[in-house]
Amino acid sequence: MKNTLQIHKSKLIDFYSVNSDSELELPIAEQGISAGFPSPAADFLDASIDLNKVLIKNPHSTFYGKVKGDSMNGLGIDDGDLLVIDKSLEAQNGKIAVCYIDGEFLMKKIQIEKNRVLLIPANNKYEIIEVTKENDFIIWGIVVHVIKSF
Repeated sequence: MKNTLQIHKSKLIDFYSVNSDSELELPIAEQGISAGFPSPAADFLDASIDLNKVLIKNPHSTFYGKVKGDSMNGLGIDDGDLLVIDKSLEAQNGKIAVCYIDGEFLMKKIQIEKNRVLLIPANNKYEIIEVTKENDFIIWGIVVHVIKSF
């Protein structure tokens, strides 16, 4: 990833800083892309988009993370996908969060209840983790985008 700096490597997620100073405007089909019959409008790609402005709302608190593993593939988040993680967002029930628990980073869907927090995988091979008072635990950031490679 050009113009990024790897800041932390773990078993499940590698973290990278965000460089939002650069601009790269790319052409975009404003009318959308047909999944059926070809559109004659494809010849008129005159609008552009800067992905830094679309994907990164809070540059100073946003990081990239590269997924390692398959615990979230039930939600379409696969090994090798690139996450856009915003640390400034408040944790909310049902969000996908990057958490730090007992010395490890992991990504799970969070379920916040009155007296407990559950970390829920999206793959039946993995168990739900119930966070207890004995755990060293923080919700490090909220996943706001997943970028896939095909």
